[in-house]
Amino acid sequence: MSRLQPGDPAPDFTLPDADGEEVSLAAFRGKRVILYFYPAAMTPGCTKQACDFRDNLGVFTEKGYAVLGISKDTPERLRRFRERDGLTFPLLSDRDLVVHKAYGAYGEKQNYGRTVQGVIRSTFVIDGDGRVERALYNVKATGHVARLMKELGLA
Repeated sequence: MSRLQPGDPAPDFTLPDADGEEVSLAAFRGKRVILYFYPAAMTPGCTKQACDFRDNLGVFTEKGYAVLGISKDTPERLRRFRERDGLTFPLLSDRDLVVHKAYGAYGEKQNYGRTVQGVIRSTFVIDGDGRVERALYNVKATGHVARLMKELGLA
């Protein structure tokens, strides 16, 4: 599995959102994007992380960032997640894990001391030209958004 580094071109993609509408990374060209991969909608850690992004979305938007969340969940499950938790940014469905793998957000990881294949909780900051500014792998769900905001000079 290869991991992206700052300066690498961000792999482009088009994925369905919670409403089944196609969303393309290319549509955000000229804007900075925070793209985060999470294991599963409506689980405790993923809910905490999504709600942290939701609660700080105004700060990100004000500073010119768009936030996109990607998981392997179906659009229907993403819609329920969005509605249950009042999530106000796009949630994208990557059922076949192609985008996860392109970003290095799927592969071997440690889970309770065992090596398993799965989603690696990861966040990428992509600049307006479509290049990776930051590639953060194996992030923690709790406290991640606050740490990211501090690193970006937003907190």
